[in-house]
Amino acid sequence: MAKYQVADIRNIALAGHRASGKTSLADALLYQAKAVDRRGSVDDGTSISDYDDEEHKRHFSIDTSVLHLEHKGKQIHLLDTPGDPAFIGAALSALNAVENVLVVVSAANGVEVNTRRMFHEAGKRGLTRLLALNKLDADNIKFGELLKSIRDTFGKGCVLFNAPIHVGPQFSGVVSVLNPPEAVPPGCAVDLNAARSQLIDAIVEADDALMEKYLLEGSISADELTAALPKALQAGTVVPIFCTAAKKDLGIAELLDGLATYALSPEQGKRRTAKKGDNEVTLEPSPTADFVGQVFKAVTDKFVGNLSFIRVFSGSYKPDQPLVNVRTGKSARVAGLLLMQGSKHTPIPEAIPGDIFAVTKVEDLQIGDTVSNRAGAPKLPVPQFPTPMFGLAVEPKARGDEQKISGSLQKIANEDPTFRVTRDMQTKELVINGTNQLHLDVLINRLKRRFDLEVVTKEPKIPYRETITVPSEGSHRHKKQTGGRGQFGEVHLRIYPLPRDIDSEEALLERFATKEKFEKMRAAHYDPEYNFAFIDTIVGGTIPNQFVPAVEKGCKELLERGALAGYRIQDVAVEVYFGKDHPVDSSEAAFKTAGRIAFKNAFLAARPVLLEPIVEVEVIVPTRYTGAILGDLNTKRARIENQESLPGDLSVITALVPLAEVTRYASQLDSITQGQGSFSMEFKHYDVVPSNVQQQIVSKAKLGEEEDE
Repeated sequence: MAKYQVADIRNIALAGHRASGKTSLADALLYQAKAVDRRGSVDDGTSISDYDDEEHKRHFSIDTSVLHLEHKGKQIHLLDTPGDPAFIGAALSALNAVENVLVVVSAANGVEVNTRRMFHEAGKRGLTRLLALNKLDADNIKFGELLKSIRDTFGKGCVLFNAPIHVGPQFSGVVSVLNPPEAVPPGCAVDLNAARSQLIDAIVEADDALMEKYLLEGSISADELTAALPKALQAGTVVPIFCTAAKKDLGIAELLDGLATYALSPEQGKRRTAKKGDNEVTLEPSPTADFVGQVFKAVTDKFVGNLSFIRVFSGSYKPDQPLVNVRTGKSARVAGLLLMQGSKHTPIPEAIPGDIFAVTKVEDLQIGDTVSNRAGAPKLPVPQFPTPMFGLAVEPKARGDEQKISGSLQKIANEDPTFRVTRDMQTKELVINGTNQLHLDVLINRLKRRFDLEVVTKEPKIPYRETITVPSEGSHRHKKQTGGRGQFGEVHLRIYPLPRDIDSEEALLERFATKEKFEKMRAAHYDPEYNFAFIDTIVGGTIPNQFVPAVEKGCKELLERGALAGYRIQDVAVEVYFGKDHPVDSSEAAFKTAGRIAFKNAFLAARPVLLEPIVEVEVIVPTRYTGAILGDLNTKRARIENQESLPGDLSVITALVPLAEVTRYASQLDSITQGQGSFSMEFKHYDVVPSNVQQQIVSKAKLGEEEDE
């Protein structure tokens, strides 16, 4: 039996921008709760949370670290997430394992780009949000302006639960706003009565009866406020603010008390829903329910092998039970359940709803996989992550490592949902994609350290796509006679632009491949990866049934090869309506070749265009740099979507920009703003490349083909 109940569990992710002090805060909380016997430090490389060599070298978090502590009878699981936008995948993955997010704000730097993003991502998931104003001991803190900027940015529900006594180097502690002392300490940075009034307003907003009492009587007791808080936190009308200076252990005891007292348990937090067949079910955090959990983090360790981190949403799990991967249906036996403390672990006999544990050496567990102890369990939705758009071609530095590189890169890809490995069919290059240059630099270093594998990288390849703008027809007769049995296959087909919003075979049949449009349709197949449809309208067996799949296979080969400039084809429907065969010389290979070349002929006659990836770039800069940023973006074919002012004399500019124009934007932004700007970048959609740019890309591709020949 677990030594605590579900109601005693608090799952909390520490999130925010890089250098806001999340990891120092985690170390301070662990030490304050006596979960560790020494105080970890990021600066001297002894942090419990940042234990990776790369994290020691760079002095910031790269992965989410899983920690735990006990305080006031509560079992608190802390997930310390990375704050650099380059490692957003690990941060977003952690949000799927918690009910609460403590967003850490650097009092010295204010609200930064990743602070805003993680606050809003937590809100989108229905998680309870809390704020920690850290580094209040830094120089030049303007507390009133900082507080106003937070409330302006995140809403009036952001209210102080405690207030600092002095700020800056004189910061000496905090005083409670919820239960203020009779005598206000000298140096208190706010008017406690006004702060408490804001706090009461935010709490009663979620409780009509309490609001009525407040309006009638003019006062609410601290006990009534405390009792009403869970409902207000669930509703999001209250976002508690705690004041801290982690490195000086100021405000840490009060924050720890606040997390144990006010953070929501799995019973109080938002329920997860899962699919069981065609039905949607709500997972109840009951120990007696069927066990359902989800993998939110995976690590390949050179000593212990695969390490998979699982959050339990329903039921209980013991190591003597099978662990079933709902995605694959495969069952495995686990050696034991591990409670993690950074890089260290202790075994636990059982996991209950809300628990976070790790298992070792279970093959093929991926981030987002649902696990249970039986087949047919409800399946949780797989989390969505930003599409990694920054690419580099890689090859091993040493001869003989060719076989080793793909497997090693795939192991790293299994750990990071924003890192992908593909092989470019046109260039035969191995391409890695990540969020930006820093992201890939870190993972390339990890490749060397873990697998003793060094790679050489080349300039990023932009993942253009090819499509058509008008319908067309094409045909090809493939005929070869080389002595003995020959090859013969003839294919006639039509192609059509396929609407980009079709996303399933059902949608294809309902909105495009209808009997009204294709009277003689025998079958229609849909491939969502390419948004490609293959429609069979052959009459009279002009292509024998056994060769039709070969024609489809030939068309799909061209999808990957491309026809215009060697890029992947998408948004196309192919209708095969006629052909010819030979009783002796026809074969699957012949019809596959004929289908591929007929498709290419039709494609090149259908006014083909290149599509380029468009990313949404959000840039936050001091206001004085706004003109320079706008001017620079205009040279990059950007479309400015929004521009607004932020508190603290900052401007935020949102623009849609072709990825090809911003692959090196981090260094360019640093140059323009002297390092004071920040940005985030996320894939949005594909759009048609301007004709002059397309000509340059196509001519380079043709030149490459000539050189290859």
